Amino acid sequence: MSRLAPFSLRLSDDERQKLESQAGAMPLSSYIKSVVFADDAPKYRKQRKPPVAEQQLLAEILARLGQTRQANNLNQIAKHLNQGTLVIDDELEADLNAAIAEIAWMRVTLMQALGIKP
Repeated sequence: MSRLAPFSLRLSDDERQKLESQAGAMPLSSYIKSVVFADDAPKYRKQRKPPVAEQQLLAEILARLGQTRQANNLNQIAKHLNQGTLVIDDELEADLNAAIAEIAWMRVTLMQALGIKP
């Protein structure tokens, strides 16, 4: 079995001395592992599951993205702009306005799902 990459932990001098004192004759890394992986080790973070409402908003955004070809359409528009071959007719203007509306909706909905006020 190959050795895993080391884990680095920055400590103040006082913290290091305290750990070494608590470890006694045990190697410091072994002591740290025994404390961290102890069955009764405190768990400070719980895995956060997004609320159901957030999941529904994010799912709606993903569904909307899957139903549209807006990203591809915008890419094609940018390509023609860069080539200087873009002709803006009524159909393209309508597509651009639809893309702008979709992007604005996605932005607001993502902000809502993430709990950010617009």
